[in-house]
Amino acid sequence: MQPPVHGNIDQSALGRKNDYLYRVSLKGMVFNNQGEVLVVKETGRDWWDLPGGGMDHEESLKAAIARELKEEVELEGEFTYCVVAVDDPIYLPNANVWQVRLIFEVTAENMKFSPGEDGDEIAFKHPAEFKHSSNFAERKIFDYYSAIS
Repeated sequence: MQPPVHGNIDQSALGRKNDYLYRVSLKGMVFNNQGEVLVVKETGRDWWDLPGGGMDHEESLKAAIARELKEEVELEGEFTYCVVAVDDPIYLPNANVWQVRLIFEVTAENMKFSPGEDGDEIAFKHPAEFKHSSNFAERKIFDYYSAIS
C-alpha cells in the first residue's frame, strides 16, 4: 500500500472534509535589456531553469523570492515583482507532495549576478532557445515568456 501524500490532513474524526496542502514554488523571470531571461543550472542538474524554489512557512512572497534568488543567482538589493503565471498543481513523486508554482517577473535594481550556493551555472538566454527543448523545465521557460509577451 502506498503511503498517503504529504499534505493530506484527515479531518474525518471531526466530521469535516479533508484538507490538502500544496508546496508553493516561486520562480523569478529576470530580463536584461536584450530581452534575455536569467536562467540557472541548479547544483547537480544539467538543465536550465528559472531561479527560485520553495516558500517557507511564515515567509512573505518578497522574502521568499529574495532568499531563493540570493541562493541561486546572488541577487542583492531591492527589486519589484509581479505574478505573471500560475501553474496547475503537479505531483512530485520524489518528494511525495503536490506543488503549485508561481512565476514572477522580477525587476532588480542591481543586475550583477553570479552562481550562488545552490547554483552551478547562470546565463542570460533568449526564451525562444527553449521552445523545442527535450526538457520540461526548459520548455516551461518559453511558455511563461509567451504568456507575458
